[in-house]
Amino acid sequence: QVQLVESGGGLVQAGGSLRLSCAASGSILSINGMGWYRQAPGKQRELVATITSGGNTNYIDSVKGRFTISRDNAKNTVYLQMNSLKPEDTAVYYCNAQITDYRYYSSGGYWGQGTQVTVSS
Repeated sequence: QVQLVESGGGLVQAGGSLRLSCAASGSILSINGMGWYRQAPGKQRELVATITSGGNTNYIDSVKGRFTISRDNAKNTVYLQMNSLKPEDTAVYYCNAQITDYRYYSSGGYWGQGTQVTVSS
């Protein structure tokens, strides 16, 4: 099967940095778009950043200039570099990837288990 495993969350002071990683493994034929979402307590999950297989990126306004999404296609891994962190960035961060499974030649969206990011003021 296909799975996504995230790492890199933690506790950081405001103004600090963290780098999240998400590695996909399993019966992967190809990976198209990848992205990061976050969900704060009592709020809906929101899209933070996306990156296409060709490297085109998009960000929500609140993280532009502070977060950078990137990917290593050879490692099936997507990253989120987060700088100048603010308390309002506190959330569980999830990665998502559109993956074609070679067992079925079908494409679907897969999610990581989530990693907690806490920014203290």
